[in-house]
Amino acid sequence: MKLLRRSINWLENKWATPSFAGWVLGFIALAFFGAATNTMAGWLYAISGVSFAMLGLGAVTAVRSIRSVEISRLPIAPISADDQIMVELLIKNPTLKPKSLLQIQDLIPQSLGKPQLHSIETIAPQATYHWIYYQPAPRRGVYWWQEVQARTAAPLGLFWSSRPHTAKAKAIVYPTVLPLSSCPLIDEMGREDNWQIRSDRYYQAATEGVTKALRPYRAGDPTRLIHWRTSARYGELKVRELEVVTGSQAVVIALDNTQVWSIEDFEEAVIAAASLYFYAARRQLEAQLWTGDLGLIHGSQTVLEALAATNFGVKVIHKLPDLPLIWLTPNPASLTQLPTASRWLLWQPGDTGSVVNQQFPGVMVDRAKSLQSQLQQPLSRINPD
Repeated sequence: MKLLRRSINWLENKWATPSFAGWVLGFIALAFFGAATNTMAGWLYAISGVSFAMLGLGAVTAVRSIRSVEISRLPIAPISADDQIMVELLIKNPTLKPKSLLQIQDLIPQSLGKPQLHSIETIAPQATYHWIYYQPAPRRGVYWWQEVQARTAAPLGLFWSSRPHTAKAKAIVYPTVLPLSSCPLIDEMGREDNWQIRSDRYYQAATEGVTKALRPYRAGDPTRLIHWRTSARYGELKVRELEVVTGSQAVVIALDNTQVWSIEDFEEAVIAAASLYFYAARRQLEAQLWTGDLGLIHGSQTVLEALAATNFGVKVIHKLPDLPLIWLTPNPASLTQLPTASRWLLWQPGDTGSVVNQQFPGVMVDRAKSLQSQLQQPLSRINPD
């Protein structure tokens, strides 16, 4: 059955195949031809001849009608999960005759849904038909497809003829970003560990080594900032303008995608990683994302695309950075290997006896509770039994 179906599809794509009406008319034509052979009646020969002529005309016109159609695709804008992908196709008729009764089928991936089918009544000569449809995308991911089928049985409806067209598509569906009003994982990170932050004291006490420029003296400037050698040369007081030394607070969100996760837990971890990254960015912190296959990356679009495409069970290519980080993992044993001042999010496996003691606070994710509320709850520690 599959072989027959493939043969029919191949013939339709290369030439044409009879429709239901075409098969009926073909059997009628054969019946009249058989009756004419037995009776030698001229009118039966005429009916069968006209029927065969209509079949031939239907096949040739269907092939000619579909052959010159051109199809292209506009770029697809990225969306977030649970939104709808807007797909735009341009079907062009470059000939001087109208094209009518066309079927256009966009062969989207099975993970997105069934192929989209659209009927076009007519396209004027040298005109372009703009087809827009919206495809729901319930899950994050990067979706690729490239084939669009154009099909017609015009003008008689006796034969179907179709042609595949290459129109490459790339649809990026970002993970959901939860709107966090607070997040102790980030808010409390570094309080106990004395991260280096902006130090005005260093600026006030410095007298050399951090000069950015020299400027004329203004009333109120500290005399220790006067550059005496330059002042003597120019005959007026010149004051050092110093760099303000800062150490921006960095936050590394590390997704342990080298482990084997359950699908539901990993999707939740990706959402958590995206939410933590953008919460840190809103706090004007230097946020970065780490995964085992990509290493450290940053930038809103880069991070979203990486999280849209990421999967678990990948091979470790980049080592974990020796920086305080927020570790998202299903493996309790990995909590003992974290750098100083780190935090964690743990998707606890079924065997609770595998939990080990860990000195850094974090959140043990409860699958029965909302992830958003758990990201905003106070931190806990895993204590030894």
